[in-house]
Amino acid sequence: MRIALDQAQNAWLVGEVPVGAVIMREGQVIATGYNRPITTHDPTAHAEMVALRHAAQLLENYRLPDCELYVTLEPCAMCAMALMHARFKRVVFGATDPKTGAAGSVIDLFAQDQLNHHTELQGGLMADACGQILRDFFAERRAQQKAERLLANPGADAGPEPLDHDAIPAGEATEVQVSSLPQSSYSPDTPQT
Repeated sequence: MRIALDQAQNAWLVGEVPVGAVIMREGQVIATGYNRPITTHDPTAHAEMVALRHAAQLLENYRLPDCELYVTLEPCAMCAMALMHARFKRVVFGATDPKTGAAGSVIDLFAQDQLNHHTELQGGLMADACGQILRDFFAERRAQQKAERLLANPGADAGPEPLDHDAIPAGEATEVQVSSLPQSSYSPDTPQT
């Protein structure tokens, strides 16, 4: 998970939502990935998908039954299904995502008996650190947007921060909601995963 957190930091450095992923097989790192939807103009370029594509190419197989994925944020439905189609042995995630999580927060696709493959699932590994990087990223993003509003209109007060009834909880909370920020804090270039 520490490598996945490093990948999340890479995403932050290029202006992406900081989510990172690592694929391992038999104790060896096979592939890594971080969020890239903005920089690649690809809505499917989530950290898990980037790592999954690299691993499949390196191993020359779309089926990866002896691989495990470590990701800093609970997978969405797209990523969960891709991992199950690839027959992953296990998925481990850090922070939960109560707005779009497909590993138990909104829906648990991994627990669907009707599906022909069942991937082992573990959540909450290093959840505090995984959640904190996302909270810090969005706090920085909001501060930048406030500074930009002040620069655009130097004589006006930027005003109070918009009320955020769905704000990410502080303190002991480990849940991180990438989509929980107020809509007014998003720009068209801000990814919503």
